[in-house]
Amino acid sequence: MQVEKLVEIIGSDFYTGVPDSQLKSLCDYLMSRYGIDQKHHVIAANEGNCVALAAGYNLATGKIPVVYMQNSGQGNVINPVASLLNDKVYSIPMIFIIGWRGEPGTKDEPQHIYQGEITVELMKLMGIDTFVIGSDTKEEEVIAAMQIFEKKLAEGKNVAFIIRKGALEYSGKTVYKNENTMRREDIIEHIVAQTDKDPIVSTTGKASRELFEIREKNEQGHQYDFLTVGSMGHSSSIALGIAFHKIGNKVWCIDGDGAALMHMGSMAVIGANKPANMVHVIINNGAHETVGGMPTVGATVNFVDIAKACGYPNAVCVSTMEELDAQLCKAKASDSLYLIEVKCSIGAREDLGRPTTTAIENKQMFMNYLREI
Repeated sequence: MQVEKLVEIIGSDFYTGVPDSQLKSLCDYLMSRYGIDQKHHVIAANEGNCVALAAGYNLATGKIPVVYMQNSGQGNVINPVASLLNDKVYSIPMIFIIGWRGEPGTKDEPQHIYQGEITVELMKLMGIDTFVIGSDTKEEEVIAAMQIFEKKLAEGKNVAFIIRKGALEYSGKTVYKNENTMRREDIIEHIVAQTDKDPIVSTTGKASRELFEIREKNEQGHQYDFLTVGSMGHSSSIALGIAFHKIGNKVWCIDGDGAALMHMGSMAVIGANKPANMVHVIINNGAHETVGGMPTVGATVNFVDIAKACGYPNAVCVSTMEELDAQLCKAKASDSLYLIEVKCSIGAREDLGRPTTTAIENKQMFMNYLREI
């Protein structure tokens, strides 16, 4: 169905969410109609952040907000749904729109398979009624579902539309870009050239895919890299855990701005512990590019100042390859924790592939390598 029609049926004038490729039509429509607007549309740091923001909207206006997200974000909303929204607590109503990655019977990436299996059951477990929208769902069915949902919302309960792949359409075109010049794949290639055989933990999305293909092009093994294909926002904490127990080895984290924002508290933990053997690289294009390019607040955030405030002894920002190479060299030689923020353009090769090893194979190769060094 056309996304405009879904928005009309729902009837809300406030949306907040974390972008999802399954919901690209909705995200593009909201960006085209509202952009980022405090009164109508906010892209938040993580899904729990969205729920709390939407709760504030309801408290201030008495109206029903909408939270959109990929089903991978359900874990981030469980706590505020159970301990804030639930009708045994504050009884705050809202509508969820959830992109159904890994739906049983469809082909998807490994990080989505189990999440896809439990998507509907998780909502039911939290007392949230659901309605699944597919490409063959008729408008009349959605209208009927919304009429039932309105009764639930009036009781202070939550409801959810689960969106199958290809279910929503939007004829408009939204272009996402910035003024930065460095490509992420080139940035990662320069990082690989400097790290040699040091272990690397890379973040969710295209960064890990590009790292994999760079190793293939260089005819290197993949044992040096842990590709964090899921668990967005946690790669720096994984790297920290490794750094604690591989003190004699430099450990690198290739992070993204959206991921760093999603669980920024991890930077405080890293800075407080100051692992001398860790380098934290945040590639900042100010976008959720892997799911379509929708903006983060990364373009307005000063990660260097945040890192310093968290206790990182070294924190720099670079915007050219010459600056990057110089700082990578310094970080490699440094005997203290280092952060490098790299300003990056939006975009990737259209023929960018995906890892040909399984997640289990990647883990085992990486663990075997860590035992050897």
